[in-house]
This record gives sequence, structure tokens and C-alpha cells, in this order.
Amino acid sequence: MSACKIISPLTHSPRLPKSTDGEPVFPEPWAAEAFAMTVHLHEKGLFAWSEWAERLSAELHKPGRAVDGSDYFDCWVTALSDLLVSKDIADHDTILALQQSWQRAAEATPHGKPIALENDPLG
Repeated sequence: MSACKIISPLTHSPRLPKSTDGEPVFPEPWAAEAFAMTVHLHEKGLFAWSEWAERLSAELHKPGRAVDGSDYFDCWVTALSDLLVSKDIADHDTILALQQSWQRAAEATPHGKPIALENDPLG
């Protein structure tokens, strides 16, 4: 019996982080969560996939991006945030405040422990 290998269209994404055998990978857990959130919001009908693809492509092709693709999911989050703001689903200042709160929580969390928003010392 032979195995059937399905090749994801994601493998053709420019600068997508890949494993040593060429498979797409999530460099950190937050990247997988951002991916899942994007798919979920699309499935809920908040935006068309073509809108998302156009927004992500524009972000990935901006000057100054990492040649090695290490900022791929940073681009992903920026594109998602911008799309949600442009559709009045989210507010830019609220997104920024949450990003800053998560950063403070990460800095206040002991190494090896899960980062929780409750760890934000200003929260």
C-alpha cells in the first residue's frame, strides 16, 4: 500500500518558514494560533479568502522584509489586524493595547511557564 501525499498550496507561499525537509512550519505557538484565528474568522464569514490573500500578499511584498522568511507570521498578524480594522471589526488602538499587554505579560512570566494575560503587571 502506498501513502498518498497531499501537498498544501501553502508550500508555495513566498518566504514561508519551512522545515529542513521543505514542509511549512509554525516557528512559535502564537503563529499557529494566528493561522487558526484567520481561518476561523474567514469561516465565520467576516472576510473573503481573496481579501485575506490580497492583504497578506501586500504585507509580504513590502520593502524591508526578512529575506529568510523569519518575519512571515509577523506579516500575517499585521495583515490580519489591518484587515479587521479596515472592516470595522476591530479597533487599531485596542489591538495595539492588547499587543503591549501581551508583551508585558511575556516579560513578567518566568521562563518555562505559560504566558497568560493575567501576568501583565499593568493589567
